[in-house]
Amino acid sequence: MSDQDELQRLVPLAQAGNRHALENVIQICYPVILRYCRARMSGGRHPTAEDVAQETCLALANSIERYVDRGRPFMAFVYGIASNKVADAMRYYKRDLSNPTEDVPDTEIEHESPEYLTMVQAGSNRICDLLDVLSDKAREVVILRVFNGFSADETAAILGSTPGAVRVAQHRALATLRKALDQERGNE
Repeated sequence: MSDQDELQRLVPLAQAGNRHALENVIQICYPVILRYCRARMSGGRHPTAEDVAQETCLALANSIERYVDRGRPFMAFVYGIASNKVADAMRYYKRDLSNPTEDVPDTEIEHESPEYLTMVQAGSNRICDLLDVLSDKAREVVILRVFNGFSADETAAILGSTPGAVRVAQHRALATLRKALDQERGNE
């Protein structure tokens, strides 16, 4: 059973108050939300993409009872929430850029090395910089199609468009990204 089919089965149960169904909905949606947040946000800032993905899941859990099926995939509803949470985080970044942290961790960090995290952050920032050359719609199409692996039909349903328009937008967006990369290479 595909995730979309599973969501169609689980969402009405979650709306009726079935906690287990809600947990399964969140479990299906979280990886997709996280990829979306990572693609839209650069690394190394607070709140992080992981924080925003978690806030999105919390908002989803709190608002699922108000979801109304209007013939679009449930993920369109989820992306609407995620888009708003990312926009909130971006506003927070702009407002709070000059506030360094006051707390120093008391314990050693037991995960990836600083070098690895720096490389991940640089890659995330690089991707965000590239995506910034695109219009909002083109960026959404690339994120949904390339980063999240949705089909043209699924992307069209999420964006309220047609599959043909999604394919054209994707083609143009990728051509714009190629041109930006070629220009950058020419300047090196």
